[in-house]
Amino acid sequence: MKLGAFVLGFHGCDREVGESLIAGKSDFRASQNEHDWLGGGIYFWENNPERAWDWARFMSKDSRFKKRVKEPFAVGAVIDLGNCLDLTEATSLRLLKLAHDNLVEIFTKADAELPKNRKGHDSDSDLVQRFLDCAVVNHLHRLRKEDKSDPFTTVRGAFTEGKELYPGAGIQAKTHIQLCVRESSAIRGIFRIRE
Repeated sequence: MKLGAFVLGFHGCDREVGESLIAGKSDFRASQNEHDWLGGGIYFWENNPERAWDWARFMSKDSRFKKRVKEPFAVGAVIDLGNCLDLTEATSLRLLKLAHDNLVEIFTKADAELPKNRKGHDSDSDLVQRFLDCAVVNHLHRLRKEDKSDPFTTVRGAFTEGKELYPGAGIQAKTHIQLCVRESSAIRGIFRIRE
Protein backbone atom coordinates (compact mmCIF):
# COMPACT_ATOMS: atom_id res chain seq x y z
CA MET A 1 0.00 0.00 0.00
CA LYS A 2 1.23 3.50 -0.57
CA LEU A 3 3.61 4.35 2.23
CA GLY A 4 5.44 7.42 0.93
CA ALA A 5 8.35 6.62 3.20
CA PHE A 6 12.08 6.44 2.69
CA VAL A 7 14.06 3.68 4.40
CA LEU A 8 17.68 2.65 4.45
CA GLY A 9 18.44 -0.71 2.90
CA PHE A 10 21.71 -2.62 2.97
CA HIS A 11 22.89 -5.06 0.32
CA GLY A 12 25.65 -7.65 0.72
CA CYS A 13 27.77 -8.29 -2.36
CA ASP A 14 31.33 -8.59 -3.71
CA ARG A 15 33.59 -5.54 -3.25
CA GLU A 16 34.04 -5.09 -7.01
CA VAL A 17 30.26 -5.04 -7.51
CA GLY A 18 29.72 -2.69 -4.56
CA GLU A 19 32.39 -0.23 -5.69
CA SER A 20 30.88 -0.23 -9.18
CA LEU A 21 27.41 0.48 -7.73
CA ILE A 22 28.73 3.34 -5.58
CA ALA A 23 30.62 4.84 -8.55
CA GLY A 24 27.47 4.70 -10.69
CA LYS A 25 29.13 2.37 -13.22
CA SER A 26 26.56 -0.40 -12.81
CA ASP A 27 23.09 -1.07 -11.50
CA PHE A 28 21.75 -3.62 -9.07
CA ARG A 29 20.69 -6.89 -10.66
CA ALA A 30 17.33 -8.31 -9.70
CA SER A 31 17.23 -11.81 -8.29
CA GLN A 32 14.82 -14.18 -10.03
CA ASN A 33 15.38 -17.34 -7.99
CA GLU A 34 12.33 -19.57 -7.57
CA HIS A 35 12.98 -19.61 -3.81
CA ASP A 36 13.37 -15.86 -3.14
CA TRP A 37 11.43 -15.00 0.01
CA LEU A 38 9.60 -11.98 -1.40
CA GLY A 39 9.50 -12.81 -5.10
CA GLY A 40 11.69 -11.42 -7.83
CA GLY A 41 13.62 -8.19 -7.27
CA ILE A 42 16.61 -6.54 -5.63
CA TYR A 43 17.07 -7.56 -2.00
CA PHE A 44 18.03 -5.42 0.99
CA TRP A 45 18.13 -5.74 4.77
CA GLU A 46 16.12 -2.83 6.18
CA ASN A 47 18.14 -0.69 8.62
CA ASN A 48 20.59 -3.56 9.17
CA PRO A 49 24.08 -3.08 7.71
CA GLU A 50 25.50 -5.83 9.92
CA ARG A 51 23.23 -8.44 8.33
CA ALA A 52 24.29 -7.27 4.86
CA TRP A 53 27.94 -7.75 5.85
CA ASP A 54 27.12 -11.16 7.36
CA TRP A 55 25.38 -12.21 4.15
CA ALA A 56 28.33 -11.13 2.02
CA ARG A 57 30.71 -13.08 4.29
CA PHE A 58 28.44 -16.13 4.12
CA MET A 59 28.36 -15.97 0.30
CA SER A 60 32.16 -15.73 0.13
CA LYS A 61 32.44 -19.02 2.05
CA ASP A 62 29.51 -21.00 0.64
CA SER A 63 30.32 -23.05 -2.48
CA ARG A 64 27.07 -21.94 -4.18
CA PHE A 65 28.20 -18.29 -4.14
CA LYS A 66 32.00 -18.42 -3.87
CA LYS A 67 32.55 -17.51 -7.54
CA ARG A 68 30.36 -14.42 -7.19
CA VAL A 69 31.71 -13.08 -3.88
CA LYS A 70 35.48 -13.10 -3.59
CA GLU A 71 35.76 -10.16 -1.19
CA PRO A 72 32.74 -9.48 1.07
CA PHE A 73 31.32 -5.97 0.86
CA ALA A 74 28.08 -4.15 1.59
CA VAL A 75 26.47 -0.99 0.26
CA GLY A 76 23.67 1.17 1.59
CA ALA A 77 20.73 2.56 -0.35
CA VAL A 78 18.02 5.12 0.21
CA ILE A 79 14.81 3.42 -0.88
CA ASP A 80 11.45 5.03 -1.57
CA LEU A 81 8.96 2.31 -0.58
CA GLY A 82 6.35 3.81 -2.90
CA ASN A 83 3.43 1.44 -3.49
CA CYS A 84 4.64 -1.22 -1.09
CA LEU A 85 3.26 -4.70 -0.52
CA ASP A 86 3.97 -4.47 3.21
CA LEU A 87 3.56 -7.91 4.75
CA THR A 88 3.48 -6.37 8.23
CA GLU A 89 0.03 -4.87 7.64
CA ALA A 90 -3.42 -6.44 7.26
CA THR A 91 -4.45 -5.26 3.78
CA SER A 92 -1.29 -6.58 2.14
CA LEU A 93 -1.63 -9.90 3.97
CA ARG A 94 -5.25 -10.22 2.75
CA LEU A 95 -4.15 -9.59 -0.83
CA LEU A 96 -1.42 -12.22 -0.52
CA LYS A 97 -3.87 -14.76 0.90
CA LEU A 98 -6.26 -14.15 -2.03
CA ALA A 99 -3.36 -14.65 -4.46
CA HIS A 100 -2.51 -17.92 -2.70
CA ASP A 101 -6.09 -19.15 -2.91
CA ASN A 102 -6.19 -18.30 -6.62
CA LEU A 103 -2.88 -20.07 -7.23
CA VAL A 104 -4.16 -23.19 -5.42
CA GLU A 105 -7.21 -23.16 -7.68
CA ILE A 106 -5.01 -22.93 -10.79
CA PHE A 107 -2.74 -25.78 -9.67
CA THR A 108 -5.75 -27.92 -8.69
CA LYS A 109 -7.39 -27.46 -12.10
CA ALA A 110 -4.08 -28.33 -13.77
CA ASP A 111 -3.71 -31.37 -11.50
CA ALA A 112 -0.23 -30.07 -10.62
CA GLU A 113 1.63 -29.93 -7.32
CA LEU A 114 1.86 -26.54 -5.66
CA PRO A 115 5.45 -25.47 -4.80
CA LYS A 116 6.49 -25.97 -1.16
CA ASN A 117 8.85 -24.09 1.11
CA ARG A 118 11.83 -26.34 1.87
CA LYS A 119 14.84 -26.71 4.08
CA GLY A 120 18.07 -25.27 2.70
CA HIS A 121 20.23 -27.54 4.87
CA ASP A 122 19.80 -30.30 7.46
CA SER A 123 19.45 -28.07 10.52
CA ASP A 124 17.18 -25.55 8.77
CA SER A 125 14.04 -25.01 10.84
CA ASP A 126 13.18 -21.78 8.97
CA LEU A 127 12.57 -23.38 5.54
CA VAL A 128 14.85 -20.84 3.87
CA GLN A 129 14.06 -22.03 0.37
CA ARG A 130 10.72 -20.27 -0.02
CA PHE A 131 9.42 -21.78 -3.26
CA LEU A 132 5.75 -21.44 -2.22
CA ASP A 133 6.07 -17.91 -0.85
CA CYS A 134 7.95 -16.78 -3.95
CA ALA A 135 5.32 -18.29 -6.27
CA VAL A 136 2.48 -16.63 -4.34
CA VAL A 137 4.11 -13.17 -4.27
CA ASN A 138 4.98 -13.36 -7.98
CA HIS A 139 1.43 -14.55 -8.74
CA LEU A 140 0.00 -11.54 -6.91
CA HIS A 141 2.13 -9.27 -9.11
CA ARG A 142 0.80 -11.04 -12.23
CA LEU A 143 -2.80 -10.70 -11.03
CA ARG A 144 -2.34 -6.97 -10.45
CA LYS A 145 -0.84 -6.57 -13.92
CA GLU A 146 -3.80 -8.44 -15.48
CA ASP A 147 -6.25 -6.27 -13.51
CA LYS A 148 -4.32 -3.13 -14.51
CA SER A 149 -3.91 -2.28 -10.80
CA ASP A 150 -1.00 -0.13 -9.68
CA PRO A 151 2.07 -2.39 -9.53
CA PHE A 152 3.90 -2.77 -6.26
CA THR A 153 7.22 -0.95 -6.32
CA THR A 154 8.58 -2.78 -3.27
CA VAL A 155 7.76 -5.72 -1.04
CA ARG A 156 8.54 -5.62 2.67
CA GLY A 157 8.40 -8.50 5.13
CA ALA A 158 9.40 -9.22 8.72
CA PHE A 159 10.97 -12.62 9.25
CA THR A 160 11.72 -14.49 12.43
CA GLU A 161 14.73 -16.61 11.66
CA GLY A 162 17.42 -18.54 13.45
CA LYS A 163 17.73 -20.22 16.81
CA GLU A 164 16.09 -18.79 19.92
CA LEU A 165 18.04 -15.77 21.14
CA TYR A 166 18.25 -17.18 24.69
CA PRO A 167 16.72 -20.25 26.37
CA GLY A 168 12.92 -20.05 26.27
CA ALA A 169 12.93 -16.95 24.04
CA GLY A 170 10.17 -16.22 21.56
CA ILE A 171 12.71 -14.07 19.70
CA GLN A 172 15.10 -15.60 17.17
CA ALA A 173 18.71 -14.58 16.65
CA LYS A 174 18.35 -13.68 12.95
CA THR A 175 15.01 -11.84 12.99
CA HIS A 176 14.99 -9.10 10.36
CA ILE A 177 13.01 -6.98 7.95
CA GLN A 178 13.73 -7.70 4.32
CA LEU A 179 12.99 -5.46 1.36
CA CYS A 180 12.57 -6.51 -2.22
CA VAL A 181 12.76 -3.62 -4.68
CA ARG A 182 10.85 -4.41 -7.88
CA GLU A 183 11.39 -1.07 -9.63
CA SER A 184 15.01 0.14 -9.57
CA SER A 185 13.79 3.75 -9.72
CA ALA A 186 12.78 3.30 -6.05
CA ILE A 187 16.49 3.26 -5.18
CA ARG A 188 17.10 6.99 -4.79
CA GLY A 189 20.74 6.85 -3.74
CA ILE A 190 23.59 4.46 -3.00
CA PHE A 191 26.26 5.05 -0.39
CA ARG A 192 29.34 3.53 1.19
CA ILE A 193 28.90 2.17 4.69
CA ARG A 194 31.54 1.81 7.37
CA GLU A 195 32.77 -1.69 8.09
